[in-house]
Amino acid sequence: MADPNIIAVANQKGGVGKTTTAVNLGAGLAAQGHRVLIIDLDPQGNASTGVGNPVKGRKSTSYDLLSGRNSLTETTVPTSTDGLFLVPSTSDLSSADMDFSSRADRIKLLKAVLQGAEGYDYILVDCPPALGLLTVNALVAADSVLVPLQTEFYALEGLSQLLMTVREVRQGANQSLRVNGVVLTMYDGRNNLSQQVEADARSTLGELVYDTIIPRNVRISEAPSHGLPVTLYDPNSAGSRAYQALTKEFLSRQKEMRN
Repeated sequence: MADPNIIAVANQKGGVGKTTTAVNLGAGLAAQGHRVLIIDLDPQGNASTGVGNPVKGRKSTSYDLLSGRNSLTETTVPTSTDGLFLVPSTSDLSSADMDFSSRADRIKLLKAVLQGAEGYDYILVDCPPALGLLTVNALVAADSVLVPLQTEFYALEGLSQLLMTVREVRQGANQSLRVNGVVLTMYDGRNNLSQQVEADARSTLGELVYDTIIPRNVRISEAPSHGLPVTLYDPNSAGSRAYQALTKEFLSRQKEMRN
């Protein structure tokens, strides 16, 4: 089996649909027959909750994985979605920057534990909303970075900081890192601002911006409280259809990159 394709889902701004995109893209890929692992690298643990893994059930976590206390196999758990697996997170991760700061290999901890990972087609790393040590670890380990971008004022301004970090990582610890694409999220077609941000993003970033747009949708917001991706919670909702379309476009882009 080929090495898994590792994608960091990152944006240093919170509340942009980053975790929602990681969970629902992961579920969409699993529904297409792929074996997918989500690594929750956010101390808030929302991706873990979003696939039905309650806090009290998280015995071995991504902190244990990074620290070397447990292996990838020991920290991985199944989810209620066939083909979708999880390395859960807890608030222990919030001290990672301090705990690992003295280690010479501190930006390569995730890369080290994922080398030789087998049994998955895709590994999605849900990054915290910050450009600290955890996000840098994800970028160093990843083949590419997928950026959810909320269609609101200042969205592009924040994106420039992330792209600068990607550039720095590419010049140093991970020269093969590339930007997979930018996904516009929380889009309200009735809102002139959403339309303007979309136009600005496509003008500035061109083909990096996915054609698929994720709308504001109540079913997307409700799904995590049921521990399910929206694609399972309400398969016929506008949010679910959008993430199904995103999955297809993502796979098409992956095919183009390989070619």
